[in-house]
Amino acid sequence: MLRLVLEVGDKGEAGHPSGETGKVDSKDILGKVFGFEGFRPGQERVLGALLGEQPGSALAVFPTGGGKSLTYQLPALILGEAGEGVTVVVSPLISLMKDQISFLRSRKIAAARLDSSLSREEYRHVEASLEDGSLRLLYVSPERFNNERFLALLGRAKIPLFAIDEAHCISEWGHAFRPDYLKLAETARKLEAPRILALTATATPPVVHDICAAFSIPPGNAVVTGFYRPNLNLLTTPVTAGERNDLLLARLRHPRRPPGSTIVYVTLQKTAERVARMLEEAGHEARAYHAGMKPEDRTAVQDAWTESDRGIVVATIAFGMGIDKADVRYVYHYNLPKSLESYSQEIGRAGRDGKLSVVEMLACPDDVPTLDNFAYGDTPTQGALHSLITELLDLGPEFSVSLYDLSARHDVRQIVLKTALTYLELDGVLRQGTPYYDGYEFRPLAENSPEAVATAVPGEPGEFVAGLFVAAKKGRVWYSLSPDEAAASLGHPRERVVRALEYLDGRGLIELRASHVRHRFSRLRSEENADDLVANLARRFAVREEGEISRLGRVLALIEHEGCQVNALASYFGETRPTPCGHCTFCHSGKPRKLPPTTSLSTQSAFSKLQAEFDELRRKHPEALDEPRQAARFLCGLSSPATNRARLSRHPLFGALGAHHFTDVLTRCPGPAEANSIAES
Repeated sequence: MLRLVLEVGDKGEAGHPSGETGKVDSKDILGKVFGFEGFRPGQERVLGALLGEQPGSALAVFPTGGGKSLTYQLPALILGEAGEGVTVVVSPLISLMKDQISFLRSRKIAAARLDSSLSREEYRHVEASLEDGSLRLLYVSPERFNNERFLALLGRAKIPLFAIDEAHCISEWGHAFRPDYLKLAETARKLEAPRILALTATATPPVVHDICAAFSIPPGNAVVTGFYRPNLNLLTTPVTAGERNDLLLARLRHPRRPPGSTIVYVTLQKTAERVARMLEEAGHEARAYHAGMKPEDRTAVQDAWTESDRGIVVATIAFGMGIDKADVRYVYHYNLPKSLESYSQEIGRAGRDGKLSVVEMLACPDDVPTLDNFAYGDTPTQGALHSLITELLDLGPEFSVSLYDLSARHDVRQIVLKTALTYLELDGVLRQGTPYYDGYEFRPLAENSPEAVATAVPGEPGEFVAGLFVAAKKGRVWYSLSPDEAAASLGHPRERVVRALEYLDGRGLIELRASHVRHRFSRLRSEENADDLVANLARRFAVREEGEISRLGRVLALIEHEGCQVNALASYFGETRPTPCGHCTFCHSGKPRKLPPTTSLSTQSAFSKLQAEFDELRRKHPEALDEPRQAARFLCGLSSPATNRARLSRHPLFGALGAHHFTDVLTRCPGPAEANSIAES
């Protein structure tokens, strides 16, 4: 048994598990602080890797609900109480941060998060607790590491453990690649954190290899507990689009169906609204949940569902991530999941309490075009790649850019632009530096005048502060200032300008807010061939596109798999099971299921009905619709910076061919020269 020692006292302060004095081992902490009777599979191995005699790093690949959070919460408490500093937890899930912080504070453990939803007073309180050493866990998003002020704050703190949740996002070949994650490995090295903990619920063997390589985790410290869940009754039911509503209602009304908390997963926001309305009209306690709702409305839906023992939430895929609800009895996929990774995560939200639960996929092949279209829509046009590369090469050996402006100029979504820039880094073309803010806005607080603010700082620093007000441009309430321009006019380094503003903000003399983030880059080679770079980027995006399409193909293959479907799913994640599960559709029936034929749709006929109106729209908005891929994206309902800027997502034709395959629509959208040739003939 792993024995980890923690000194405890009777002060009742955050982090102390009891009022007793003495030493307790990890088992005592587990019970007295966290209220758990024992460790779950894999937890002790991870803790041993992190807290053995030699500090080390580890990877925890646990299924959803498998107890990943304890593997950094318990070490954070031990290391913090030993005076080693604050554990930093990186997560893209704000709901997870909020839930875990609430749980930790209920256990008298000092935990906080830093994100844009905090008030100024809340933000300053977190900063103060980080600097005075009282904080045990700090939760942040990956994007927070683009903030130079935050990086400076972390640089002054002791960080014994750097934990990265959803670590599969670091893998270029994973199902949810996020460029910001690639920078986390370098950030961890710069912060000199002696322990790295990567965590994920879904990682195939190649992704496990990528994570370990990126964070220098010894292969022996990769703890994969397996994906098999004996309490999940895994059902796949092929249906046509016309049968789906009645089948879902029949499942919910079945007389032998025990009541229970339910999630119905859909692909589109409008589908969530429609299905929730249908269920509510049928007498069920159902609400929709999707990213298009106001944050307060999403929170209200989530809270009501969490507190109910029979509520139904009809949700897009974001729902459920980071939510700790153990008694979900049913998960239905009204639409096909986009990958086996997504499917595994989503069904993993059922039955976390270990009790029997049902997960059922209503498998309709008519969903395929919509899911395919998302993959195709992320691929930038050849023209966009060429104009992007041309601009970057013209900027010189060192430069800074606004991703927002770059995205708008080249009609490339920001996440796709970040991916392109990351590919250039991976190929040795660019190296990214620390982002910085090109502008700051500030205003004096507490009836302070600019003179009073400067007077509050004695001597030469006060004169420097007075100079900042002179260098800034005064608005009605706020002063705006470019640090670089102010530094040049005052004859001091940029760093002093930023430090002075942060000092005044910390003293409560001004309110400070940053704006206009810019990203620094340096060229690693003096000469580059633009055409070669464009071709290489196009190839990378094409491979990524094919990978996303093949992921959906694996979902379809699982539905029709001739054998135990649970074992097939486990095998995809590298787990070998010797016997059939006995609780999947194949094991119940002894024969494979067959998907029905897709609904026959004529893209040619549908396009011809709208062609005249669409051609006129293309002539009016060439910047957004000129290129074939731009036009196809619009007709399939996939927005871009250019369509958003032109407000075309509100046009009746936006998404008019969303039920058709992107590639079929693309063939109907020739470029300008081709269109003229066709018209002349």
